[in-house]
Amino acid sequence: MSLLHNIKVIITDLDGTLLHTNHQISTYTRAVFQELYQQGYLIIVATGRHHIDAMSLVATLGFPVYLVSSNGARIHSPEKELLFSFDIASDAIKSVLQLGIEPEFTTVLFKEKVWLTNKSNQKLNNFQKELHYPPEIVDFDTIEDFKAIKLFFTHECHDKLVALKNRILDTHHTLFNPAFSLPLCLEFMDKSIDKKRAIAQILQKEAVGFHQAISFGDGYNDEQMLNATAKGLLMANAPDSLKKTLSHLEVIASNDQNGVAQYLSKMLLKTKPSNYAQDGFCN
Repeated sequence: MSLLHNIKVIITDLDGTLLHTNHQISTYTRAVFQELYQQGYLIIVATGRHHIDAMSLVATLGFPVYLVSSNGARIHSPEKELLFSFDIASDAIKSVLQLGIEPEFTTVLFKEKVWLTNKSNQKLNNFQKELHYPPEIVDFDTIEDFKAIKLFFTHECHDKLVALKNRILDTHHTLFNPAFSLPLCLEFMDKSIDKKRAIAQILQKEAVGFHQAISFGDGYNDEQMLNATAKGLLMANAPDSLKKTLSHLEVIASNDQNGVAQYLSKMLLKTKPSNYAQDGFCN
């Protein structure tokens, strides 16, 4: 407990971490986080999601938070002011697509207000309960401006995504920082972008450090963040390969068991919220 006495910052991923598999924040988690906010903790949400999509989710917490989105390519203040923005150059993405990506992969370019994709993918659409950030199906051979926040691929077979990642990195390892946010979600950011670097900017602005932060995640895009904080917690639903890589980290209950909120309630809350009852596990 002595390590946690110094904690002032709580950092959490969204999908597979704070969100249930239905892509929502439970009332139990909301109650715990509202109490943490009232007790003065700085809350940072760090996600691979686009900021428009993520903002609608974090708004359900009921208080303002710092938002790191697109794995660090955007930072928004609690007042929703854009603090940092970085896009991948058009030529860099164009050179990847010219490798001849097989049509069996769903390919996505995350633009500022719309995401361009080669085909409709219902699983991706289901990540948004309300369509705040709409898809647009395009023929990438007809696109001229490929500049984007993030390049994304998905496929039903993780091994095929791994092979695609390796094929792209064979010729583009100096340009891109790849990560699996989920086993079936392969993302490419600019080499300079990751969650840890974005969070560092927020911590500097708030005059606190990683040694005063606790973090929660479930994906390879969380790895550097989890290793940087004083205490990094890995979700039970994280891939076994990531658990092996981060075997020095404690594993907590799954996202569907409200693992983040359970841990924080037990370890950090000085008082419990009034609507803390176990039936708060429902959404």
